[in-house]
Amino acid sequence: MNHWTRTALKTLSSDQLRTSDTHLYLLDIPGIDGIDIYLKDESTHPTGSLKHRLARSLFLHAICSGKIKEGTHIVEASSGSTAVSEAYFAKLLGLPFTAVMPRSTTCKKVEQVKHLGGQCHFVDSGSQVYAEAERLAQQNNGHYMDQFTFAERATDWRGNNNIAESIFRQLAEEPHPIPRAIVMSAGTGGTSATLGRYTRYLGLDTQLVVVDPEHSVFYDSYQSGDLTLVSQANGRIEGIGRPRVEASFLPEVIDEMIKVPDAASIATLHWLTPILGRKAGGSTGTNLWGVLQLAKRMQANGERGSLVTLMCDGGERYLDTYYNSDWVAEHIGDLTPYREQLAQLS
Repeated sequence: MNHWTRTALKTLSSDQLRTSDTHLYLLDIPGIDGIDIYLKDESTHPTGSLKHRLARSLFLHAICSGKIKEGTHIVEASSGSTAVSEAYFAKLLGLPFTAVMPRSTTCKKVEQVKHLGGQCHFVDSGSQVYAEAERLAQQNNGHYMDQFTFAERATDWRGNNNIAESIFRQLAEEPHPIPRAIVMSAGTGGTSATLGRYTRYLGLDTQLVVVDPEHSVFYDSYQSGDLTLVSQANGRIEGIGRPRVEASFLPEVIDEMIKVPDAASIATLHWLTPILGRKAGGSTGTNLWGVLQLAKRMQANGERGSLVTLMCDGGERYLDTYYNSDWVAEHIGDLTPYREQLAQLS
């Protein structure tokens, strides 16, 4: 092992040690009785999202696999949050970084990538990011990180402070330490794969429920078993849902999937703000809408227990979109039916 590789691995290890675990909040929802709903706040990572864990794992995997060396130009296909996190680690290691992202990516994420020394290369559609990222990596004699292929294999799903191990450790002293379900949206599919594998590894009864936004093929693929599905539509909930079935999406570890309307996702993140005292990103709205559907089902069956989901990133990145009423009216539509449903829980 050469000096640069040894130093790079030590640098990544030091970053992990400096990063304390993220908080697990118990939400106060008056309309939900007998069911504890927990929200794990991944927005407090140094790069502001769940993708901080993934980016570190991807760099470790690529360095240890001999793909990244001193001076290697890193290229990634991303709708934003992964790009921010990878830009952070590239800067930490002194490596050039380029993110290939759709033009619709929020301005805040673009600014954060550039602030960290990265470059942004834009394409018109989310379906174009893969080939363009691969082309740029070859052109620059660099490495295409390819989160959509390597997310599930780069993460140590058995432990090592992964997201699943952290959740169960934090629940240990709670009234219902083994949750009925963990609800997670899928972008790469890597986090849902980690959660599903971990619960099976420990022999737990916890179900993995994956929620999917509009214009994503994951839900239809799960229902039909067709892994070749593709869509030309652009998703509106950044960071989750994909126009094709990604290699890191593992339907075999999923117990149930729920399709969530985009308007329900946005209505839910607005409803969450006064409860949490903070703004969350769109994927958190998707996650929490799924949790609330499960909670209402459990209530109807007279069941008690706990449910867990994730706050994937903060709402500060989406002030010009999800928290802009004009943008919502133009791109999402009427939230009223979902706001009325949520008001019944307050």
